[in-house]
Amino acid sequence: MRRDSKLSSILHVLLHMAHAGRPMTSDELSAYLDTNPVLVRRVMAGLRERGYVASVKGHGGGWRIVCDLHRVTLHDIYVAVGSPTIFAMGNRVDQPGCLVEQVVNQSLAGAFDEAQALLMQRFGAVTLADLAERFSQQYATHQGAMHEQS
Repeated sequence: MRRDSKLSSILHVLLHMAHAGRPMTSDELSAYLDTNPVLVRRVMAGLRERGYVASVKGHGGGWRIVCDLHRVTLHDIYVAVGSPTIFAMGNRVDQPGCLVEQVVNQSLAGAFDEAQALLMQRFGAVTLADLAERFSQQYATHQGAMHEQS
């Protein structure tokens, strides 16, 4: 089963945008994801509707972040990309009258709900600024290591 990587992908391009500090075209952003610029525009349009990004027309135009990175959480972006299904696993519903199936489904549903609640809590505690800061630290460390090698 293919995993849904939309959340990861959009966070990826948002961090590139934050780091670049300038408008970036759909072509540039799609190159980071090895995907079609049309798909990037479609997702970015949804983020624009929520006020996270804006598009700038003309020469030097493109997409830019317009939100406060300290106020937007992973949960906000998760919701903006359509709240993709967290788990590939699910309950069997072939024989709803079967008591065994009912007990198994109740147990699994409780565990799935708890796990999802914990994940959503974690998503709500991490901001885009947190990710941008971690990237900047790793980038600086990487640049320092590259400088020492030359």
